Amino acid sequence: MDEPKPDLKGHPRLATRLTRVSWRDLAIVAAPALIVVVAAFAIAGRFVQPAPPTRIVMTAGTEASSFRNYAERYRKILARNGITLEILASRGSVENLKRLSDPAQRVDIGFVQGGLPAELRSDDLVSLGSVFYEPLFVLYRSATPIDQLSGLAGKRLAIGPEGSGAAALALTLLKANGIEPGGATALLPLADDAALQAILERHVDAVFLAGDSARPDDIRRLLHTPGVRLFDFVQGEGYVRRFRYLTRIDLPMGVLDLGRNLPGHPGTLIAATVELVARSNLHPALSDLLIEAAQEVHGHATLLQRAGEFPSSVERDFPISEDATRYYKSGKTFAYRHLPFWLASLVDRLVVLLVPLIVLLLPALRVVPAMYNWRVRTRIYRRYAQLMAVERDSQNLQGREETQRMLERVNVIERAVINLKLPAKFADEVYILRQHIDFVRARVAGAAAEVQSAAVPLQSATSR
Repeated sequence: MDEPKPDLKGHPRLATRLTRVSWRDLAIVAAPALIVVVAAFAIAGRFVQPAPPTRIVMTAGTEASSFRNYAERYRKILARNGITLEILASRGSVENLKRLSDPAQRVDIGFVQGGLPAELRSDDLVSLGSVFYEPLFVLYRSATPIDQLSGLAGKRLAIGPEGSGAAALALTLLKANGIEPGGATALLPLADDAALQAILERHVDAVFLAGDSARPDDIRRLLHTPGVRLFDFVQGEGYVRRFRYLTRIDLPMGVLDLGRNLPGHPGTLIAATVELVARSNLHPALSDLLIEAAQEVHGHATLLQRAGEFPSSVERDFPISEDATRYYKSGKTFAYRHLPFWLASLVDRLVVLLVPLIVLLLPALRVVPAMYNWRVRTRIYRRYAQLMAVERDSQNLQGREETQRMLERVNVIERAVINLKLPAKFADEVYILRQHIDFVRARVAGAAAEVQSAAVPLQSATSR
């Protein structure tokens, strides 16, 4: 037998397969479903987060400061997940906040102490949580205890360098007690060692120490100095009510020096809370990773905080981000708990696309073939309807001419069926239809014969 002539560039089998599909019917059926599915994927795509960046920038503090030391620990933790953390040195919280608030600055996150001037803050900043306390130690020289900051009026006070978080907090608290720059009280911007030396040499009457300036060894050194006292914030609860970024901390006896029992009696400190502040467009995956790092870095106990106290989702100076709120309530998502960070990030983004896939595409893959088959078969069923009408009409034949018209209707139906362009898979149904056409044709002929035989006796009787 001769081989079939190649068609469609030498692929006769492909040509045969293509003839088994009615592309017009398939297009008419599939087009609406395809449009709906594509639209659903397009809408879902608007909610797909881009891949998290592999590099972020953090504004921290000066070299060897607590801010810088914490940032270095964050860098090591993030590196385990393939994220590079670039650390920018700064003079402290004020500069960190200015950088974060300035869109021109290429900064993503930073440590910011509570209580900074509101005009420095941008509405585009959110908090990933409070991460540690910065207690304020006020040490002063006096023959008798002072229990209100207003008692320092008219004295020489070292409040910390300009632009530091300690100076900003000191100015706020002193202002609440009626002491402001330019008055009778000398407010000196001395930092760290200079402030300690000044009170030891009696050049100042009091020092405000917070953050890196409030090193335990320096506090003990001052308390060992005759005439130097630690200010007890007996109004601590009042300060906390007035300034929500502050926290009241109980200072037990001997916590600084058990051997010499320093302090010699229980006291009260107030502490500003440092928050991990980010821009609102921080990627959710990085938000989760940073909070996880904060738990590892700040979750342990210290002299002034309990284990597990930080990070905290309590809202203070900045609104807690939605991603952080979700993390504090339910933790990491399933993908991030069980997969590497890069793979979990990919899965997390693809999940959004699974919604139209499951809800629309999979049902469409079942519905479209069924609708396609139905549409093709309707062209066969339409001929069946015509054929049934002929069969009904054949029951009331009245003469030869009507019989001829009836048979012509059957022939028209047959020609239409022969000319139907249907996929090869429906050939068996077409040939069954043609058998039924022959059946109806025979019925019409039989009915005509009955009418003819009935008419002959009638004509014979009439002729007699």
